[in-house]
Amino acid sequence: MSNAMYNKMWHQTQEALNSLLDKESQLLEPQRNQVFIFQTLATYYIKYVQIFGNLENVYDQIVHPQKRRLIRKILDGVMGRILELKNEMVELELTEFHYFDDILQDLKLAPQQLDIPIPKYFLKEKMDVIKEREKILAQILAASGLDVTDTKSSVQGIPIEEAIKVIQMAERARQGRLRAVFMKQIFLQEYRAKQARLLGEKVPDEEAAAVCIQKVWRGFHQNKKTEREREEEMVFLGMNPPPLFNKVSATIIQAEKVISLRNEVQSRHEEDYKEALITIKDSLKLVEGTDIKENLQDQIRHWFIECRNLTGTFPNYPKEEEGGSAVIFSNKTTEQVIDDIIASQEEDEKTKKKKKTKKEKKPKNAKKDKEKKETKEKNKEEDEGWKMSPSVFLPTMEEGNNVYKDLWKNKDESWNFPQDYDPELIKEEKRKELESEIRVQVDELMRQELKNLKLAVNREKELPAKTGKKGGKKKNKGKKGKKGKKDKDLTADRTIESLYKELVEEGLLIQALKVNLSDYIGEYSYLGTTLRQVSIEPMPSLLDVRQLIALYGVLPLGSAAVHEKAPLVKSLLLAGPSGVGKKMLVHAICTETGANLFDLSAANIAGKYPGKNGLQMMLHMVFKVAHQLQPSVVWIGDTEKTFYKKVPSAERMMEPKRLKKQLPKILKLLKPDDRILIVGTTKRPFDAELQSFCRVYQKIILIPRPDYASRYVLWKEIIQRNGGVVTNALNISCLAKVTDGFTQGHIVQVVKGVLTDRRIRQQIHKPLTAIEFIESITSMSPVYQEEEESFKVLEVQ
Repeated sequence: MSNAMYNKMWHQTQEALNSLLDKESQLLEPQRNQVFIFQTLATYYIKYVQIFGNLENVYDQIVHPQKRRLIRKILDGVMGRILELKNEMVELELTEFHYFDDILQDLKLAPQQLDIPIPKYFLKEKMDVIKEREKILAQILAASGLDVTDTKSSVQGIPIEEAIKVIQMAERARQGRLRAVFMKQIFLQEYRAKQARLLGEKVPDEEAAAVCIQKVWRGFHQNKKTEREREEEMVFLGMNPPPLFNKVSATIIQAEKVISLRNEVQSRHEEDYKEALITIKDSLKLVEGTDIKENLQDQIRHWFIECRNLTGTFPNYPKEEEGGSAVIFSNKTTEQVIDDIIASQEEDEKTKKKKKTKKEKKPKNAKKDKEKKETKEKNKEEDEGWKMSPSVFLPTMEEGNNVYKDLWKNKDESWNFPQDYDPELIKEEKRKELESEIRVQVDELMRQELKNLKLAVNREKELPAKTGKKGGKKKNKGKKGKKGKKDKDLTADRTIESLYKELVEEGLLIQALKVNLSDYIGEYSYLGTTLRQVSIEPMPSLLDVRQLIALYGVLPLGSAAVHEKAPLVKSLLLAGPSGVGKKMLVHAICTETGANLFDLSAANIAGKYPGKNGLQMMLHMVFKVAHQLQPSVVWIGDTEKTFYKKVPSAERMMEPKRLKKQLPKILKLLKPDDRILIVGTTKRPFDAELQSFCRVYQKIILIPRPDYASRYVLWKEIIQRNGGVVTNALNISCLAKVTDGFTQGHIVQVVKGVLTDRRIRQQIHKPLTAIEFIESITSMSPVYQEEEESFKVLEVQ
């Protein structure tokens, strides 16, 4: 796609966003119909997700640096609004999982279009930092001997004599096999000659032989033709993929090359833009700096004289903390400023009169009136019904949309074909900056000038401003006392690098596996709304779980602007049977956001930093490093052990409940600007004390066993990823049906066990069949429905 195509895509997306913002502004009346409320929220949510996907694509590929800054602002606003709408739906339906089947049908959309895209800028903009951190982590692990991922280095060499013997044995075996084949051919030749002599030599009938050959050939040819026609018909009906469907086309390869070239152009334009910001500002300072200074001085002097003429006294000059003269002259002419002075004087006189009358008339039954007002307000709220909560992100999007309309919508860019920066826009921006800088200097001069005028003309002496010293001291004392408690740093004498190294050596900071969220495979639930209409709560699908991880884990951690303002999620619990991919999702959050991964599982912290002081030091170090190198994920595996009802005797030495009292305190200390997420995983939540357990984890996501549709996709994808070829001989539908109750972990284990290197090589002559996988899976125990139902205890809480 060219620059023009991405610009067109941006304009279309902005139009869709503009119409959606207009609709949101019209939804002011309170509603009582819960079905209508949910459908409205869901429709907004779906449309925002579509806009988000388009904007993310445009932001990633557009090369104009000034456009990219505006798109980024709107993109973060849309991202935050999606999280706000999700929060509204959760509060309305009191469940984390929502189903939009009927709405998607009305909008003529596929469920796949609801996928939450992960913005590429999460990793792209800090790739150098992530690579440097990974390099340091690998060095520390290698130095401490903890690097267990490098399997190649574990292969040991053998002496030359043994190596020669191995080669000789292999070569002799090869020659033996060839000799055996040769001897077999000689034996068969001799056997045929012997049989011919016994039966007697007959003159072969050439016509009969030709008929026989024809019959075999025609049968073979017709079979092949029928198979080919059947395959073509299945492709035409859409039942089978077309040939070379999985092969990467030349167009896709070319598109990838274009994207990489576009990224290079993007970074080059960004560097040019940053340089231009400095050079253009310097040139403006030389050319226009003196004129701006003189204009500001004339404007302020005129204000002095007019105030003197109108009020009889010179005005008080605003202090630097208040903003100086910018407070008075913010986008106003001197005439407008004078009108404001007159109006403010009149208002002051009115307020003085009102205060006098209020003092004379004091209400007798003030408390009763207050109580009546409160009860009336409560009744009003109950009668009014549901109202949309005020959004933090709507003003950001509206502001960005207005800038787009004023600046970019109808802008002629025929002169800027390569889509480099616009110097005129930089001049406008830097002119304002320069004016504010010069204004500070002018304010200092004009304050002195005003002082001289007052002394010379009015002979007025400025009295020093009275400041409440006592109150100020008290406030400062209180603040200092509080800060002293908060800022108590146990490792003030140590660098972040030394703390980082110690945490890695102790195994508390671990290397996240390179797993993307898209690797968590599954299928959508297509009957969610239908089942809910019949009062049956459907089990969430694996892709519903993936969406929640993207919304609660990836998006807030990836963007600081979104994390600060969006509904704050400090902790997340992933609950489900063994093998459903809980640990994989934790690693996926870290991979998608470039986050550090801290492991505070009961088994991992056992015996480390013993005692109360040791625990305090450990947590201080973990959260100090997590805060400095955010985003960070603090993972607590088998988190039910931290909240045991009764600690098993075998685990008492491990002290699994060390973190129980500390976790609520840590959560209270986390602020909106701390991009730290605590993620717990559990396969036995019923062993925990549920009240304290659910109090710590803000969001609880139940991960079910894969259903039939998900198992079908899983079998197909995992077989192909491990080198298997899916043919008609392999009945995947049968595999998916038979393996009901088995998890993703079971399927991966079975596929890896069956698809050995030897079996992969044999596929050309011996295609894979379902029975091979079924034989392997019979030795494993599935997850029964009773076990899955037991996880619903968390939903009740």
